[in-house]
Amino acid sequence: MRIKDMKKACMIIPVMAILMTGCGTTSAPTNDNAITVQSNEMTDSNTDNTNRNTESYEDSTDGGHAISADGETAEYSNANVNKTGDSEGDEADFYGENAAVFATNGAQLTLSDMDITTNGTHANAVFSYGDGTVVNISDSTINTSGNCSGGLMTTGGGTMNASNLDIHTTGNSSAAIRSDRGGGTVTVNGGNYTTDGKGSPAIYSTADITVNDATLTSTASEGVVVEGKNSVTLNNVTLNADHNQHNSDKSDYFHAVMIYQSMSGDADTGLAKFSATGGSITNANGDIFFVNNTATDISLSGVDITNNGDGAFLRAEAAGWGNEGSNGGKVNLTATSQKIDGDMFVDDVSVLNLYLNDASTFTGAINSDGAAGSVYVELTGGSKWILTGDSYISSLTCDADSIDLNGHTLMVNGKIYSEGEVSTGDAIAIEIEISEDNGHGDGTQAPPDGDGQPPEKPDGDMQMPQGDGMQAPPDGDGQPPQNGDDATPPDGQPPEKPDGDMAPGGDNPPDKPQF
Repeated sequence: MRIKDMKKACMIIPVMAILMTGCGTTSAPTNDNAITVQSNEMTDSNTDNTNRNTESYEDSTDGGHAISADGETAEYSNANVNKTGDSEGDEADFYGENAAVFATNGAQLTLSDMDITTNGTHANAVFSYGDGTVVNISDSTINTSGNCSGGLMTTGGGTMNASNLDIHTTGNSSAAIRSDRGGGTVTVNGGNYTTDGKGSPAIYSTADITVNDATLTSTASEGVVVEGKNSVTLNNVTLNADHNQHNSDKSDYFHAVMIYQSMSGDADTGLAKFSATGGSITNANGDIFFVNNTATDISLSGVDITNNGDGAFLRAEAAGWGNEGSNGGKVNLTATSQKIDGDMFVDDVSVLNLYLNDASTFTGAINSDGAAGSVYVELTGGSKWILTGDSYISSLTCDADSIDLNGHTLMVNGKIYSEGEVSTGDAIAIEIEISEDNGHGDGTQAPPDGDGQPPEKPDGDMQMPQGDGMQAPPDGDGQPPQNGDDATPPDGQPPEKPDGDMAPGGDNPPDKPQF
């Protein structure tokens, strides 16, 4: 039996930690703020009965961790982790405060056969922060129930490698696979990842995230969100999305995949990327893809896509993010051996280059309400476009048998296309604009310092600004502060904290992803 220091606010409270040592003891470093309980469990199997050593790590402090690795190499296995306690704002979302498991400063942390539970505000489950920090987690279960509490969280250039996980989040703004300012690299192999909360997609990316052979399910939010110059790659993934709750009034549409730029400073401005190969996307409500206030490459190859909603396949148009008149969606959509069903809408501040390759088929209309944004369509390799309504595009490249008008009219740059014509056109150049910062998150903010990296974490804790119209910086998944003149300063640096600790979060923290 030993005494450990439990820190809460500015008081130091001694807490007794019980340590029961059995055979096969694991010598993993522990966080000074956590209670560690070690016990023997008997595992019954059809082949043999073996003793397995199981440890429990608990932390109930506001801002504390149950397990932490700071610049060290550490391994944990067969452990239960329980985290309660609250936090709020940048310290939690950017720098890992209040995460159940936290790795930083180049730590190499390996986790296996873990059962991790958090029940608090801004209580992410597993957090990798900073260049050179690597978290490897496998064969584990994660459950979070508080708002702003993701399953896997990666920021500041960290690395997260996960395999065969079962993650379930129920709070708002709590993506199962999540990143924030500075992003990093996330690779997920296998497993099931489910979210139930508003503003909680299965994936929220301000990083480069690759998921292979897994199932992603969202029951209230988008399935996937990509913000700014970041990417999501899905290989043989089953994506089920039922976006049925809005988290703000910035858009009236529901969608399975959203690609945008919030201009909060949490994601660098540039070309976003979404790629899916094999697997399936099943949408229960609204559109399949919604793109606004950013430029993006979307690549689809052999994906089984089903839209059970009444929306479009692709909607590229302005919404509540960015500067009016220049905040549309600029899309390069490349389909390879791909079947596409559904209409596409491109408003007058948006652009679409649609490339149909290798016997792809598109059954639908483009801008059936009349000419709007610039649209180029190119069909090669035996691909086919079957119109389901009158369509208006700017330029076309096709063979004689590429287009089936199906009784409808196709207008190309104001001229009627005749079925059987060979056409040669030019793609539309897509420019990537970088706006200047005015510090208001209203669509005119510059990207973060450098190439998307966050500012260095200041010494000590930070305090959220308060009073007189001042607004807290973004708190989770890439959304800008709302109203107020003194939010995130122009260089993306969070406000510095005066003396004293940060107040814990309440029951209803601001939700960052405001879709």
